[in-house]
Amino acid sequence: MENLYETLADDLDAFVEKSLQPDGEWKWEVQDAWNRCAKFLKDHCFQNELVANQEVQVLKVVKAGSSGKGTTLNHTSDVDMVLFLSCFRSFQEQADLREDIIDFITEKVDHCSQSLAYNLTVVQHRWGSRAPRSLAIQVQAKKNSDVIKVDVLPAFDVLENAPPDSRPPQEVYQKLITCDHLPGEFSPSFVVLQRHFVKSRPVKLKNLLRLVKHWWYQQHLRYKYQKVALPPKYALELLTIYAWEMGTDESESFDLANGFRTVMKLLKEYSNICIYWTKYYNFENEVVNVFLRQQLKAKRPVILDPTDPTNNVGSGKRWDVMAKEADYCLRQACCRSVQGWNVQAARDVSVKVKVSGEAAQTFLVDPYRPIWKMKREIRERWGLDGQLRLSFQEPGGERKSLSNSRTLAYHGLFAKVSISVLEAQPGQIQVFVKHPGGLTKPYAVSPEDSIYDLKEKISLAGGPPEKEQILKFPGHKVWNSSVLADLDVRDGDTLTLLRKSD
Repeated sequence: MENLYETLADDLDAFVEKSLQPDGEWKWEVQDAWNRCAKFLKDHCFQNELVANQEVQVLKVVKAGSSGKGTTLNHTSDVDMVLFLSCFRSFQEQADLREDIIDFITEKVDHCSQSLAYNLTVVQHRWGSRAPRSLAIQVQAKKNSDVIKVDVLPAFDVLENAPPDSRPPQEVYQKLITCDHLPGEFSPSFVVLQRHFVKSRPVKLKNLLRLVKHWWYQQHLRYKYQKVALPPKYALELLTIYAWEMGTDESESFDLANGFRTVMKLLKEYSNICIYWTKYYNFENEVVNVFLRQQLKAKRPVILDPTDPTNNVGSGKRWDVMAKEADYCLRQACCRSVQGWNVQAARDVSVKVKVSGEAAQTFLVDPYRPIWKMKREIRERWGLDGQLRLSFQEPGGERKSLSNSRTLAYHGLFAKVSISVLEAQPGQIQVFVKHPGGLTKPYAVSPEDSIYDLKEKISLAGGPPEKEQILKFPGHKVWNSSVLADLDVRDGDTLTLLRKSD
């Protein structure tokens, strides 16, 4: 590791080429091990056998992990193999039958190993009471060749033969979300998309990935902190891709040292990181929309797998340890002479601003920017001079105020959001009225206004006529003549609007 820290920033490209990129012989050994393991599983393992009282066919095998993504490190990377089987016809069936499948493969490897022309052995796959999700098989073609570990992950082929650059039907993700299992449990089902997400990137970025997630993280961090629950390597991979996208506008040509320094800087501010993509899933489906917005409200760092929204790879690990090591790295020769890219810890949020009586306009807002700065821009763009009150309402939620000192990030707003602007006069307060159907709207009122005065405002804003309105406020009897102050209606309170039936 000292070689990396002592390498000058200008020499990082040569360092990667010399020390990290796999040579031809190692590539051949990895591919040979993968081919032998795949052949055994397809041609020998399930032939003329029943598992859980049914025939099992291998639909396809897909190379995953670093070797599948094109980021293999010389003489150190293992191989991940996703095994799509006919007995898995749903996520639930995968969960129910996976343990039986893994036990069956283990027995077949033990039974057939003597008749194969190469060494095939199973690494212990049961650690504690949790049912295994994968099976590690060691492959050695010849006595003098390296032992290659192949991790086999049985999976449900939910995407079937969909192209890796296409967006799956959002119903696929709705089924994933409504299947009640651990986050990321079914990520192998999306391996074709996951692999394409990285493999389609430029060679230079793959070298940066080798430098960050393999050499700095795998060879140094994991070795130094063997008993610490560090974030997964996949989190570093996604963070690096995000840094490259935002820092270079996805350029194929960039300075490797700038990229490396940028990733280290982002790791230092891990508590602000909120990263996601909408390449394969988005906010159009109602179930996915609500779920994604909840995911983005989780304790940061939030890094969502671009192919599996249930899998927040930033959750629950010792990011503080990694941040400390990143800070040390930034002071070493490999980082000292470069500035890095200007990359925020989260993308700008698209904010649709609605001012009463005006056409809505869209702002791009840094989620960590104070609300008062956004108010200043709104005031200048529309020429407003009253007191501005901002509020928002997410799907299925209550309308909430945005105070000057807070940020969008404080409310977990990292995705597209609509904000209502209310221009209040001195002495007025803002109240919310929940209309039939769940939409809540803001109104500027005086505490001395009556309920009927509020009904007039609701009618003028496009609501039903006053005589058809019924307003309710928890814990109080409400009459047209009731004064808001007497009802103890305060700034930010919500009243419920009902419509009289004919």
